[in-house]
Amino acid sequence: MLQQKLLQRKKLPKKFNNILRNNPPRHFVPFALRMTETQLVRGRRLSPELAFPVKRWRKWSLFANYDKILKKIQKGWLNILSLELFNDLTRKKEVFTPIKEGQVSFYSCGPTVYDYFHVGNARPFIVFDVLRRWLEHEGYKVTFVQNFTDIDDKMIHRAHQEKITVPELAERFIAEYQKDADALGIRRPDVAPRATEHIDEIIHTIEKIIANGHAYVSDGDVYFDIKSWPKYGSLCKQNLEDLEAGARIEPGEKKKDPLDFALWKAEKPGEPSWESPWGKGRPGWHIECSAMSSKYLGENIDIHSGGVDLMFPHHENEAAQSEAASGNGKPFVNYWLHNGFLLIDSEKMSKSLGNFLTARAAIEKYPPLALRFFMLSAHYRSPINFTPEGLEQAAAGVSRLRNCKSDLDFAARTRKDNNADFDINKYLDELKELHKKFSDAMNDDFNTAAAMGILFDVVYLINTTLKENEKLPEEFFTASKKALDEYDEILGVIGSDDAETEHDDESAEIEKLIKERTEARKSKNFARSDEIRNLLKSRGIVLEDTPQGTKWKRELA
Repeated sequence: MLQQKLLQRKKLPKKFNNILRNNPPRHFVPFALRMTETQLVRGRRLSPELAFPVKRWRKWSLFANYDKILKKIQKGWLNILSLELFNDLTRKKEVFTPIKEGQVSFYSCGPTVYDYFHVGNARPFIVFDVLRRWLEHEGYKVTFVQNFTDIDDKMIHRAHQEKITVPELAERFIAEYQKDADALGIRRPDVAPRATEHIDEIIHTIEKIIANGHAYVSDGDVYFDIKSWPKYGSLCKQNLEDLEAGARIEPGEKKKDPLDFALWKAEKPGEPSWESPWGKGRPGWHIECSAMSSKYLGENIDIHSGGVDLMFPHHENEAAQSEAASGNGKPFVNYWLHNGFLLIDSEKMSKSLGNFLTARAAIEKYPPLALRFFMLSAHYRSPINFTPEGLEQAAAGVSRLRNCKSDLDFAARTRKDNNADFDINKYLDELKELHKKFSDAMNDDFNTAAAMGILFDVVYLINTTLKENEKLPEEFFTASKKALDEYDEILGVIGSDDAETEHDDESAEIEKLIKERTEARKSKNFARSDEIRNLLKSRGIVLEDTPQGTKWKRELA
């Protein structure tokens, strides 16, 4: 193994040997232990400070600045993760290197709050929630920003239909979004800016774009001048001629080129508007993300994510206007990430096809955790086919995970014995190996599909161990619970049920009824025993009688 080769090198300083042998902080794993010999020799997957030219394994040299690197590792300043992300800007996997050591600036496109968000929107909200969790798990300080688009044509049209104001519509559906997102286990962003609360920042951004020669005013509208930006199309990988072939100028638009897009729209009767240097009006759709991301994350950010449908024109326009505004020559985003389409019965979701489904409707029909499980069961860049069978399988998967946790908790209360004849070291080694595989999967472009498979390997290991051993030591239960909790903290697909639920008062009542049922069975009062079982079942509580006693769990809601 590479670790052994490194430890046997006579030229390695003794202090470095100690680093390799000891367990460093989990997010600062010594680079040599995470790489193949070939990767090390070629200087791949190394942070710039560690990458050094090596032609052959036998001729590799020691670090010239070893003491400096040692101090950084010990203090947690040197991040040598091997996380790779597929960057849509370069169309290849790249080692993730944040702009600032140990920090990640992360912007993800949020919903336009004119209606409930649909299951296609749920996918990026869920998968990029997991990426955020993984980065935090690995020790990064993540600043996660997700916006609310609370002014656009759809908002105005819906508000007119319902005879309410646009702000009233926005307030209503922001609350509905949060309700559904909470049900799906999507964590709240650090910052959730609204477009209408950042009009000054939007106007200032547009002013900079005009001053830098990349936008023009036309009868109160302001348009981005595509021809002034040679890089346009670099994200979607199309040239201007191909893009222009499908573009057209809408009636009332006075722009130079069909591809030019609105940064500011002049006031129209019955529409919300704000004062600006170009007259009253409202912002275009794309500009809000540039203004808000630069305010909260800076002009150059680490990660920007969204659905693949946003790559063009939204993200292409975002990149162009953001870089045109900054004028500093730096890219707006270092890593562009996009999830694949969600299909409904192998067809793209569309209201015209009658297969449009909101997340609210989906979680009323299926358990929310099953929907989350389903979204993570495929690699985020692959298309995923949404079918009833797929959701039922996902629900069964969640039940299996929760049953494992429930069985483990029950066994910890009834079968714990520190004198049990059990090879705990072998078990811990197996858990450790699975943990490494899980980390490798997540570091490989956060492959949640592979990570979920490894989670089920952990479940199989726990279940098999419980089945084959009547008594088990406390260390088994502690390590197993820690493993399940850690994976759930990242994936969020287990949740809590049984006695560990937060419904403490209800749990006490359930335990009291179970005790009464046990006494009824002992006295052969089977009518009362059945009555209690049926009562609990009507409340979503399932009982299971075992040789160690009666265990209970909540049905997956």
